[in-house]
Amino acid sequence: MLALIQILSMIAQAIVFLVIIQFIIGLLFSFNVISGRNEFLMQVFQSINSLLDPLLRPIRRLMPDTGAIDFSPLVLILALNAVIYILADVAL
Repeated sequence: MLALIQILSMIAQAIVFLVIIQFIIGLLFSFNVISGRNEFLMQVFQSINSLLDPLLRPIRRLMPDTGAIDFSPLVLILALNAVIYILADVAL
């Protein structure tokens, strides 16, 4: 049981890490620090988006429209951190 909780915690931490990477690459593209013609980073960004979209889409549907600012990654990070803390308490 403890091993399963640790595996779920590691998966949740990996998802949080991917959300942060997606955010940073998105900022680099939006402020033209990195050109959108950089094929490698564009592929990485699109791959991360395709992995995270099934998790972010339901959150986006529930949240009100805030215009250009997307708060769904923040909500996902908070929810995953809550899951990590709950799993840590269950493991004790």
